[in-house]
Amino acid sequence: MGTPELGQLVVARAAALAFHSPYHFLRQFPAADQQRLFGTGLALAWQEQVGAELLPTKEVTWLLRALAWDSAYFGTPTYRLFTGLFAEATTPAAIKQAAEVLRQQMSQRHAAFYCFAQVPAEDVALLQGLTGGGWRLIETRLTYYHDQLAGFECTPPPVRLAAPAEAAHLGRVAAAARNPYDRFHADPWYGQARADAYLARYAENTLTGPQLAAAVLVPDVVPEEVDAFLAISDLWEDSAALGKPLSRVLLTAVGETQRGWHARLLAATLLRARQLEHTAVVMTTQATNRAVLRNAEKLGFRLGATTHVLACHGG
Repeated sequence: MGTPELGQLVVARAAALAFHSPYHFLRQFPAADQQRLFGTGLALAWQEQVGAELLPTKEVTWLLRALAWDSAYFGTPTYRLFTGLFAEATTPAAIKQAAEVLRQQMSQRHAAFYCFAQVPAEDVALLQGLTGGGWRLIETRLTYYHDQLAGFECTPPPVRLAAPAEAAHLGRVAAAARNPYDRFHADPWYGQARADAYLARYAENTLTGPQLAAAVLVPDVVPEEVDAFLAISDLWEDSAALGKPLSRVLLTAVGETQRGWHARLLAATLLRARQLEHTAVVMTTQATNRAVLRNAEKLGFRLGATTHVLACHGG
């Protein structure tokens, strides 16, 4: 599992890799297990994933993964950068140069490409190297969590489960409830029309895609009046690996006619998680989304993590 050289670089980056766990703030899960699943262990086994590759430069080894669905949907080779591995003594200038080389190599490989990364705020060296090397900041994300579910109580809001037949309607709701600061609308590479269309497709897939969402909650009104929804993942794979059940808010949209429903849908999500005896509910949103953050904090959520989304493209 990994070459000796790779192992040494992973050890050097272990502290930063720990923050790649989407649950590093949840003390219920041992740090060693989280590193094995999402940090150092994932880095060492990187090439075992479909579409994953190591792309070494002089000072930095980059961990990339080609995204088949995204590439087909956008008609452009699309990649996610997991991280860069480098020795502790590597200078900021060397990381910057390696980031520039990475962009050049991708441009030589493809006439056009798109690559993004989600970097923990704690990984200052990588953030500075990528931004210095031409990657642009797209979005700053805050991850909130609620792990006191047994004590959560409220009057059950009037919600119901959305039906698969409502998928197209929820797609329209998602596209209309545009957030200029989300990753897709904030990135000029997508453009507004393409960002709207992607979010519409994603919303539809929460109802029709295989195992994308465990439940989609909507106000308990007739389908044609629905103008808000909240999709929930029960994180089956991660829950099984960690040995405790979890859920995540995947996507939320609230239209003009049902303002105020985000708090009710989120409260219903917590009640559902309590009934299912989940360990925690996690939710990620933009740092600019103040209304959502206020609702989360009123319901007992706490801040767990801050990450930055960066991107670069060619062609």
